[in-house]
Amino acid sequence: MTIQVIIAGFKGRMGSTALEMVRQDKELALAALLDPFATETEIDGVPVFTSKEDLIGFTADVWVDFTTPAFAYENTKFALENGFAPVVGTTGFSPEEIEALTRLSTEKKIGGLIAPNFAIGAILLTQFAAHAAKYFPDLEIIELHHDQKKDAPSGTAIKTAELISQVRTSKKQGLADEEELMEGARGAAFDGMRIHSVRLPGLVAHQEVIFGAQGEGLTIRHDSYDRSSFMSGVRLGIKEVVKREQLVYGLEQLL
Repeated sequence: MTIQVIIAGFKGRMGSTALEMVRQDKELALAALLDPFATETEIDGVPVFTSKEDLIGFTADVWVDFTTPAFAYENTKFALENGFAPVVGTTGFSPEEIEALTRLSTEKKIGGLIAPNFAIGAILLTQFAAHAAKYFPDLEIIELHHDQKKDAPSGTAIKTAELISQVRTSKKQGLADEEELMEGARGAAFDGMRIHSVRLPGLVAHQEVIFGAQGEGLTIRHDSYDRSSFMSGVRLGIKEVVKREQLVYGLEQLL
C-alpha cells in the first residue's frame, strides 16, 4: 500500500527537503501540499493549498508538519481530528499540549509522532547523554542552530535535559551566590543544569553536552551538516505512524 502524504510548510527548508524525500520513495506518494505563502495551485499534479481548512474531507494517510511553533499545536490537532496521522518536526510544544494531543490520538485511534529531532545521530546523543549523567551529574548543554530558528532552547536540547533529569539526582550547579553580570550569561536553567542557545548563519543543527568531574571531562556532540540528515527519521516516522493507534513524543519511541 502506498502511503499518501500531506506536507504542511513545504515552502520551508525542512518541508522542501521532505517533499523531495517523499518523491523518491516508492512506498510514499504526495497527496497534497500546504503553505500559507504558496502561490501555485498545483505542483506536478499535486494540489497545493494555503489554508488547512481546505483539507477537511480530504483523503490522505499522514500529515507531515514543518511549519512554525505558533501553528504546530493547532495543525497537529487538526490532523488528528481529520484522520491524518501527524509526523511533526516543528518544535515549541508544551508538556500540556503533548498530553492533550496524545489523549486525542488515543480517542481517535490514530498514530502520530512529535519529534524534536529526526536525525538518528541526535537521538543517540540524547540516549548517550542520559546514560553518562548517571556518572557525571554536573553538565551543561549547548545547542547551535541557524539564525532563522525562532524558538530557543531547541526541542532537542529540552528533550535531552528531560531525559537527563529522569536519571540524574537533581542538583543546582554552580555557586549558591553566583551572580550574572549580564542577564542570560549563564543560559537557561533546567532542573539545576544550564542550556545555552547559539544562533548563527551557516549552522544547521548541532548540540553538545559537556560533563565535568574532578580531574576529567566528557563531551558528547552531534552535528547535522545538511537537512538530508533528518530524512531517514522522517521516512521512518511516516511508515511507522500508520501502524499505530497513539501519538508518541520522540523518535526514540519508534526505534
